Amino acid sequence: MGSPSYADATELAGAIKSGTLTCVDAMQAALDACAKQDELGAITHVNPETGLAAALALDQEASVYPERFAQRVFAGVPMVAKDLGGPFPGLPVTAGSRLFTRTGKGEDSDLAERFRDAGLCAFGLSTSPEFGFSLASEPAIGPISRNPLDPSRTAGGSSGGAAAAVAAGIVAIAHATDAGGSIRVPAACCGLVGLKPTRGAMPGGPSFGNHLGGIASELAVTRSVRDTAAIFDVIRGKTRGPYADIAQHPAKTGKLRVGLLTDTGRHYAIESDRAQAVEAAARFLESQGNELISIRWDEMESAVQASARAFGDIISVNIAGLIDDLKLDVRLVETMTQAFIMRGRAMPATVLWRSLNGAVRASRTLWEIFDRVDVIVLPMLAAAPPPIGSFPTDHSDTDLHLERMASFAPLASLANISGFPAITLPFGEDDEGLPLPVQIMAPMGEDKLLLKLASVLEVEQRWQHRFPIAGFPT
Repeated sequence: MGSPSYADATELAGAIKSGTLTCVDAMQAALDACAKQDELGAITHVNPETGLAAALALDQEASVYPERFAQRVFAGVPMVAKDLGGPFPGLPVTAGSRLFTRTGKGEDSDLAERFRDAGLCAFGLSTSPEFGFSLASEPAIGPISRNPLDPSRTAGGSSGGAAAAVAAGIVAIAHATDAGGSIRVPAACCGLVGLKPTRGAMPGGPSFGNHLGGIASELAVTRSVRDTAAIFDVIRGKTRGPYADIAQHPAKTGKLRVGLLTDTGRHYAIESDRAQAVEAAARFLESQGNELISIRWDEMESAVQASARAFGDIISVNIAGLIDDLKLDVRLVETMTQAFIMRGRAMPATVLWRSLNGAVRASRTLWEIFDRVDVIVLPMLAAAPPPIGSFPTDHSDTDLHLERMASFAPLASLANISGFPAITLPFGEDDEGLPLPVQIMAPMGEDKLLLKLASVLEVEQRWQHRFPIAGFPT
């Protein structure tokens, strides 16, 4: 992978391994930055003791077992977990809801164990909307997560707190989840790299097993493609169910067939500068010796529409089942969450079945397109990050809420419903200095191909981070 010209988690880990700073130094700097940037709303819960204990243990390992320490990819790098998803010990999750309290020690998970094995030290939880039901991270219980590039705008959702923390330099890398664009949308809002991995590539056990019927994946938001590639390699594989452990293919070499989705503007109001950035990225890949192939909107339209329907139906029945199974008090959740619960409870099994079959057909449609292209370059966002409050949850119109999200990120849920991997990264900036994101999709098991192409685009350096990483030596 090409080496970016700005600090990232890989560089921070290198500084720690070289002895320029200790793990505890790095952790204390992250904790200080977290306190100093509290108004950003990126982090909803902090446990300094957990973070410092993890950092101290690694400093001790570095002196006693230096070879083991050196093998940890991100040795001593501070991180935050998301307040939704696979749990981390010492960080009890509330899913952004007043239904739960931060009591107990927090559960552990296969995912958290692998983050620790990489040398990452979790000290807090990033802000998420209630149960992840928004593309803005503004839970009623607070805090409101703001975009570091323009605090009047959203950092995205549902991993908005994670993206804000990384973009602001509080941490260099953060755990994130993606069920309908929730890694990629915040990354796109904040000028970061976000990979939604192939279904089955990430561990989901032992207690978070089904991940919304397979549409959700977990990984991270980062400041560089090489960080994403490194954490992907550490976390992936041997998932122990419920989905097949998809084999990863080596990144293809030689001339690639790059598909460019055209004419999306007929159905979605994608701003011209964002559409132009997508075409520019595809043209740049063509200039590197690849073949550019146009993909008409009508070839993908049915899959996009089926994915949107399936996403809305799956999240509705999922939250209804969770509330009923745990016998939780529905009156404690936000109005929009209550509406999704009612929608899920009222949904006939035949309606859900049609949506699930539609999802299967959407996957088949994509497979047929991938018979003639290796990847597809397409928009991530239709517009710049909107102002805070653009995705209100104090009403009960679920169709309106889903439509608002689809209008902002019209091609996000396609990767979740199909199970295919997709990555976003910035490829330029608009007149207001906000990132112009690009999305690339590939067939199942071709995550490394996505990372390879993303690194090619990144080397162009059309985007530079605005804030240094806390504790990074200057």
